[in-house]
Order: sequence, then structure tokens, then C-alpha cells
Amino acid sequence: DSGVGVLDEEYDMQWFPGDDLMAACRPRGLPIGNLTSQFWANVYLNEVDHFVKRVLKCGHYIRYVDDMLLFASDKGTLHGWRGALIEKLAELRLVLHAEQAQVRPVAEGTTFLGFRVFPTHRRLKRAKGVSFQRRFEARLRQYAAGEIDLETLNACVQGWIAHASHGNTYGLRKAILCHPIPRRQSRNEGITNLCAHP
Repeated sequence: DSGVGVLDEEYDMQWFPGDDLMAACRPRGLPIGNLTSQFWANVYLNEVDHFVKRVLKCGHYIRYVDDMLLFASDKGTLHGWRGALIEKLAELRLVLHAEQAQVRPVAEGTTFLGFRVFPTHRRLKRAKGVSFQRRFEARLRQYAAGEIDLETLNACVQGWIAHASHGNTYGLRKAILCHPIPRRQSRNEGITNLCAHP
């Protein structure tokens, strides 16, 4: 993971062989949420994809923007690939997130794109569910106060459902979403609900 999304985040400078003081002035990362970021991540990391497939000869490799998974049948191979990837990324002035780039059995599950992925199922990360529930409750208050309309509220909900439904989350979606929407203070709109669908 190589991007920094918030400009005022404090960044621990990464130094690479051959760097001088001017390296600190170089722009870093891609803006999170920018429509071009996914495209440029694919362009920039294309060399890494070829390295993983052709040099490391990893037969089972997944990458989405800057999240990547490599699969092998033994830990030794994976540790070797991890070291080789660190060296290759350094050539491109990139680093791995040390805490996230770990060798683990697939039976323990792996975190990928906001889910904990197991061989038989996918769970939404708890933090993602809690974050949406808070955001949803805030949107309900805005709707009740007449600050947003039902279409805006529904767009927020449908966007999250579209993401969360990729996991085994029917019960979670039902628990968060199946309750009445409050009446608006500004005008009387019928009470409905935004219940999750399987």
C-alpha cells in the first residue's frame, strides 16, 4: 500500500539508496478517491505484476490497485517472495506496509478490500460495519431534520449494500437497515424502511 490520501497526514520519510535531501521534496502517493488513481496505480504497478508472474512465477496472484495477495503451498516460498517484492518495490520507490504484508495460512482468513476472506466465506471487517452504522444514523438525523432528501439517503444506503453484499452479510445488513425511517420535520413523508435484500 503506497498511497497517502490526506495531505496533512504526517509522513515518515522513506529513504532509498541514492537519495539526497531533494528526495524529501518529491510528491508521494496517489490521491484517494481520485478517478484517475486506479488507472495510474495499474500503470505504475504493471511492472510489479510482471515481476510476480514472470520472475517469482507465482501461479496464484491477485492485485486490486495497491492491495495484493500471493498464494503458495509453503511458508518458505512466501517468505522468499516477500523479500524479493520488498527489493523490487524499493526500485520503484515504494514500500510494503510491514504489519499488513504477512505470511498467513488461508484458513485464518486474510483481509482484502474491506473483507476478511476465508476459503468458504467472506466477512465484512467490523470497523467497516461500525463506520457505516454511524454514518447511516447521521444521515437519518439529517433526513429527519429536512437537510437531505430520501433520494440522497437511499443513495448512501445502496452504495454500502452494493459493497457489503459481496460478503456473507445478510444478517448484518438486516440488523442495521431494517427499522423505520423517521418522519421529517419539514414535511410529512410516509414512513418506510430500507431493509437489506439477500
